[in-house]
Amino acid sequence: MGQDEHEGGAEPVSGGGLAARMLARVALLAVVGVLVVLVVAVGEAGLVIVASGLVGLVVCAVGSWWFLAYRGVRRLLGAVVAIAAPVAVVVLFTVAGLWLTALLLGVCWAATLTCARTALRRSDPRRTQRARRAVAAPRPRRAVLIMNPKSGGGKVGRFGLVERAQARGARVVLLDPAAPVDVAELARAAVADGADLLGVAGGDGTQALVAAVAVEHDLPFLVVPAGTRNHLALDLGLDRADPSRSLDALTDGEEVRVDLGSVSGRAFVNTVSFGVYADVVQRPEYRDAKAGTALSAMPDLLVGAGGRRLDAHVGEVALTAQQALLVSNNPYASPDALGGTGRRPRLDSGVLGVLGIRVEGAAQAADLAVRGSQSAGLTVLTARRVEVTSATASGEGAGEIPVAVDGEALRMPTPVVCTVRPRALRVLVPRDRAPAVVPAPPLDWRRLLRLAFARTPTSS
Repeated sequence: MGQDEHEGGAEPVSGGGLAARMLARVALLAVVGVLVVLVVAVGEAGLVIVASGLVGLVVCAVGSWWFLAYRGVRRLLGAVVAIAAPVAVVVLFTVAGLWLTALLLGVCWAATLTCARTALRRSDPRRTQRARRAVAAPRPRRAVLIMNPKSGGGKVGRFGLVERAQARGARVVLLDPAAPVDVAELARAAVADGADLLGVAGGDGTQALVAAVAVEHDLPFLVVPAGTRNHLALDLGLDRADPSRSLDALTDGEEVRVDLGSVSGRAFVNTVSFGVYADVVQRPEYRDAKAGTALSAMPDLLVGAGGRRLDAHVGEVALTAQQALLVSNNPYASPDALGGTGRRPRLDSGVLGVLGIRVEGAAQAADLAVRGSQSAGLTVLTARRVEVTSATASGEGAGEIPVAVDGEALRMPTPVVCTVRPRALRVLVPRDRAPAVVPAPPLDWRRLLRLAFARTPTSS
């Protein structure tokens, strides 16, 4: 992807044109308005609102850390503090007669952020890249789709995917939940039988295994989002609410090329997790009681003797003693990826995204809550190669570490090496799919200023 900045002078308006420039100006005016209200109209009350809001955020973060990192009375106290802090701030605003002013400032600041991010998104050339990368694709004659009837709570049956795929000329291989099989071998058998397209109705983990076979034989690949989250489908712009719409690609499709990640020789389409999350998902009880298992394990993993620390070489950068690492096939737009809500603006950038977390105590948890991605506890990087190693306090299992590949719990010998194969996977997508929403770029005030005062281009 090209540079965000132009060399010298004002940045020409592109993409969103005049609308982006006007939104940028509205955002800057809203910032000025907020400052005026705080300094002039409100006076000392403005300082009270800002200070109490900041203190409430810090105290809430400290309480949340105690709740996650400890058991017993300290955990109970943490829960009380985390809940009481925002409640106390609201009570303070109400008693002091500041709630209306605080609400007004909050609305103004929200409008500022909304206008600023919308302006940056409208002027971002990534908005049109996805459509330009797609090329016309011939209709497959011997498509083979592998479907997991249990995936996503039974979406295959609920949406009639078998019948709909067969009506479009595809052969369906339905997995038997009672007899686990190697889906990669099923895909290779389909290729040997003459398949000219491979597809999967299932989650990201199954998608990755079959996608690797498609890359191996240079065949197009069809994504049918019948899993629980299906991040790959989300970032391709597919309709996860109705997976049957992806089958339209069999009769009226186009092809896009995307990257395919590899972790120690195993393909992944979304993320590879190391550390706290990977340790939790290894536990047998996790599938039936996710929240309870995580809360039970967190104290040992965060501050106890069972906590694993990770070292990694991310390109030329060395990370040490990380509690968690997340390596993604292309970078996510924000650290929200750790919560499962992030988006990848591109799937063909040719690099891995890396998020590292190291929070050793309540103070660092508060710093992370206040400063976000600028906190020393969070590292955001990109690289073509990532090497991860680990040494536990007891030395047990030092030769291998837990790894969660596209949500699947595995163990791999160290060092675990993650790489990316640029534009290796040919994905067949429906031509009339809804355009994928490009996430708002990071809030860059300097870029916003250049956009607000940019010159209008004289020619196309």
